[in-house]
Amino acid sequence: MVTKSASADKQILSAWKRFIRTVEIEPGDVRPEIAQSWLRCRQAGVDPFAPRSTLLLARPQLEELLERRKNLIDIARPFMENLYGFVASSSFVVILCDERGYLMEAVGDSSVINGNHGLNLCPGALWTEGEVGNNGVGTSLALQRPFQVSGAEHFCRKHHPWTCSGAPIFDNDNQMIGALEMSGPVEKTHLHTLGMVVAAVEAIQQQMRVQQKNRELTLLNNRLNNIFLTVSDGVVVVDTGGTIKQVNPVAEKLLAKSAQHISSSPIQDYLGRYAPVADMLATGKAFMDLEVIVNTVTGTTSCLASGKPIKDDQGNITGGVIFINPINKIKNLINRFSGAHATFNFEDIIGHSELLLKAIQISSLAAGNDSNVLLSGESGTGKEMFAQAIHNKSARRNGPFVAVNCGAIPRELIGSELFGYVEGAFTGAYKGGRPGKFELASGGTLFLDEIGDMPLEQQVSLLRVLQDKTITRIGGDKATLIDVRIICATNKNLQLEIAKGNFRRDLYYRLNVISIKLPPLREHLEDIPLLFEIFFERTCRKLGVEITEIDPEIITLLRLYDWPGNVREFQNVVERMVNIATEQRIGLEHLPEEILSPRPAAAWQAETVSASKLTTITDERRNIKDLLIKKEHEEIIALLSKNNGNVSRVAREMGISRNSLYRRLHKLNIMV
Repeated sequence: MVTKSASADKQILSAWKRFIRTVEIEPGDVRPEIAQSWLRCRQAGVDPFAPRSTLLLARPQLEELLERRKNLIDIARPFMENLYGFVASSSFVVILCDERGYLMEAVGDSSVINGNHGLNLCPGALWTEGEVGNNGVGTSLALQRPFQVSGAEHFCRKHHPWTCSGAPIFDNDNQMIGALEMSGPVEKTHLHTLGMVVAAVEAIQQQMRVQQKNRELTLLNNRLNNIFLTVSDGVVVVDTGGTIKQVNPVAEKLLAKSAQHISSSPIQDYLGRYAPVADMLATGKAFMDLEVIVNTVTGTTSCLASGKPIKDDQGNITGGVIFINPINKIKNLINRFSGAHATFNFEDIIGHSELLLKAIQISSLAAGNDSNVLLSGESGTGKEMFAQAIHNKSARRNGPFVAVNCGAIPRELIGSELFGYVEGAFTGAYKGGRPGKFELASGGTLFLDEIGDMPLEQQVSLLRVLQDKTITRIGGDKATLIDVRIICATNKNLQLEIAKGNFRRDLYYRLNVISIKLPPLREHLEDIPLLFEIFFERTCRKLGVEITEIDPEIITLLRLYDWPGNVREFQNVVERMVNIATEQRIGLEHLPEEILSPRPAAAWQAETVSASKLTTITDERRNIKDLLIKKEHEEIIALLSKNNGNVSRVAREMGISRNSLYRRLHKLNIMV
């Protein structure tokens, strides 16, 4: 069965001849699409009597095209072969072209593909209307829809014996990427030939959609698998019966077994609190951040667990996924972001005196082990700075540094602060309980400041922790293994406190493994110039102040002061002077009164001093001040003489401004 009757074919042939001769088309002679395609061919300068087209893509461009459209070719080839199978041995051929009309693949009778019939079926041949006239490929690409050109409907006479049925191919983004055509003798073309081509194109496009979905699913699966393998939480996947089906590397490490040994085991073998998991698998109720005990071959580990059910497309529970995180890991993160870390190093400790360097040397040696350290010294000598420096140089530097001031916590709260508590332990306790400082400092250092102020009843608990290396939360009965380095500090004489009955002797010997005495500032006054220089620069930078002149007498007076508040007081004095300085200058008038008129050397000890001793100390300081004034007077007189009374030169040589020099001249009663 052919597509048209013989009379219709004659009518179309007659219309074609008239158009070629006169470029005129009578209404109704041919389909409108054919008439328009003839006009396009005429405008493109196509020769209707031209022999076989010889235009081919160059080999490099053809190879690039075939590589770029390899996926389309591979998908289309089986459908082209199936399509040809319906008309095999009937002089039919099925061709595949790209969106520009270049032939990429041909399936059919070899006699047709290689025959001398005017059809160029070689790879790289161009099948556009502008090259070979209207046809199944070129016209369907121009119309962007399926179309059939039969017999004399072709603009070029060499195609009149053929019927060409073509349909464009669109990708998943609705972009035209090619065209499929089946060509055969006019007399052998079936009415449904175009429908067969359209069906094949639809199958190709559907296969491309399936392939795209498969690629997306593969990509998604790879992403999920990468997340599963690299997520920082331990992940356990279970079926509806609670049997473990899959674990990630973190869970393997946490459970201390390989995935092969863990798989097919009941989840309750590892979780000490299985009820929430069973409830999740039965009802689909998820749970979040429950504290559980995980059983491993090396012992038990406290963890936080969260679970979520896995459901199919109909909402049926098919299993669940459980996330497990060791509490220590979470505590370390909390400590890191909440400021529980050390910032000072030994390089931050200022001074070169023998006593200070000795303390630094012992502290540096202490950093090389995990022994308990006892830092003693007056307030303001830098005990916490030394503790942080020891931590930062130790093997625990990546762990938390948790500081507790034992003198600042009410005695009734010290136990819960240090050891934590369980839910309901006492009135006002947080729901779920709370870990103590020992748990928070696990893997790092716990700094117990003002240890001498700890109540006796808590000293007993602390001693037990130091002996057993375990803690039990208040109100609880579960012992938790801890891994903490203890550094203590005190400004009290603990041996005196032992004698008074305020401190346990056995605890003292536990803590006093490495004893480090930090010297007060009055015992290393030679470090004052360096301390002043560094604190002065830091303060100016912090306040955005520029000071160009400092009275040289200031350092001398600072070295004559006893510094009962030690380095902390010294730093405050420097900051005070910078704050109240005027005219970019610091002078004696900016010193605090207690430094200009200092108390006796023993005043820092809060002890009584005899009147005769007070008089002696005061006279010594007055004599020193008089000597300083006399020395400065002599130096200025000598400089004035050297520079022939030129005040500007003297000021430059002294490194001060003229105004400052005039003030000193007035103060020293020197006339110029």
